[in-house]
Amino acid sequence: MRTIALEEHFATPAFLDGPERRLKEYAERTGGRFATLVANLLDVGDGRVAAMDAAKVDVQALSLTAPGVEQLEGEEAKAFARSTNDAISEAIRRYPTRFFGLASLPIGDPPAAVAELDRTVGEGGFKGIVINGHHRGRYLDDRFFLPVLARAEALELPIYLHPTQSPKPVTDAWYGGLKPIVGEMMANGGWGWHIETALHVLRMILGGVFDAHPELQIVVGHMGETLPAMLQRVDVVAPAMTGLMQPISAYLRENVHYTFSGFNFVSAFLELVLQVGVDRIMFSTDHPYQSMAEGRAFLDRLPVSPADRERIAHGNAERLFGI
Repeated sequence: MRTIALEEHFATPAFLDGPERRLKEYAERTGGRFATLVANLLDVGDGRVAAMDAAKVDVQALSLTAPGVEQLEGEEAKAFARSTNDAISEAIRRYPTRFFGLASLPIGDPPAAVAELDRTVGEGGFKGIVINGHHRGRYLDDRFFLPVLARAEALELPIYLHPTQSPKPVTDAWYGGLKPIVGEMMANGGWGWHIETALHVLRMILGGVFDAHPELQIVVGHMGETLPAMLQRVDVVAPAMTGLMQPISAYLRENVHYTFSGFNFVSAFLELVLQVGVDRIMFSTDHPYQSMAEGRAFLDRLPVSPADRERIAHGNAERLFGI
């Protein structure tokens, strides 16, 4: 069975020496698991391909690890986006059947972001976009970003909306006063990332993004970033109130796709299936933050038919990303 994994991260040496230097510095101080994590982020060569073979993962969509370039500005954002995309292009050139690219964009400068998107598609054959949450407190429902969204729709490129930490006033209010390490974890992968991303998706819907761009498709990970559990509840905010063409749940079923991202929980998967159907669910492992082998084993034991497993493993991704 072919497998296409969609939330699979990497980093360039320059990125780990710059925007994400905290991770590299921590790995240098502590070694162990974090040193291995950094090494695996940097490896888009033979080592990664060997690990994919061992885990029975055929194809990875490469994307720059969070926090990405979204919190950068100006020339720095443009430079890191370009160098990141060039590194992905080189990996694809070396392993054309094993990787495809999700473009990083300097979204704080929409004309530059559109130009970089066009470049990645024209020169590198990229199949999608990764956006790591808000841009310095500005979300994708802001009309400022419409040129980027319109170009993504025109090119039929899905946007993978990856979590990032909430703006500082939010994290201070929600997690301040907790034990520091607990507050840090709750603001990130323990809770905050997922609530933040769910709210971002809802803002896009409520801001009319998908009424204006009905063919635009986005992808979220972690079995839906808490959205499936609230999918029916959010419809209390009805079209008579929102002015939208449809209930909120319709957009969550028609413009949003969902991946595993290391949430290898059968109960979460079944909730997602009940809410959105198998055709909107796709495989991912969240490498190297989570285990490729465990993600692949979870796929194999899902309580679905062989045909549905094939859709989740590769068919839905092939259709959405035009692979």
